[in-house]
Amino acid sequence: MAHRIISQVVLTGARVFGRAFAEAYKQASASQKYAQQMGNSSTAANTLSSSGLTLDEACRILNVSPPKSGQADIAKIHDQFKRLFDLNDPKRGGSFYLQSKVLRARERIELEAQRLRHQSQQASQEAGKQQQQPPPPPPPSS
Repeated sequence: MAHRIISQVVLTGARVFGRAFAEAYKQASASQKYAQQMGNSSTAANTLSSSGLTLDEACRILNVSPPKSGQADIAKIHDQFKRLFDLNDPKRGGSFYLQSKVLRARERIELEAQRLRHQSQQASQEAGKQQQQPPPPPPPSS
């Protein structure tokens, strides 16, 4: 009689563990597929960084305006970052979570400013190449 109860407990436990493992595997697989799709999407790269902050959210955290055409007030961004980072120092009773958010916000804004600078440099290089090319010769008249 005891062996029957023990075998039922073992079988039930194995069934529960098997279902949990299968569900965890499905969830991990779906998460991986989603991450790959987000990595391949150009709009996702424009709005999100690896930290998951949007540019708007990062600007609101640091209370700065978003960078326009690669021009950002880096001094103001760094001042705001330093002030908020020091205020949230866990050694002085602050929050490590908020300190991390402040750091990620600064990184996100700097990433966006760098991306915009790179785009504007490419555009100016292309414009320079177009100006350097001689105009095509006129068609021969008959």
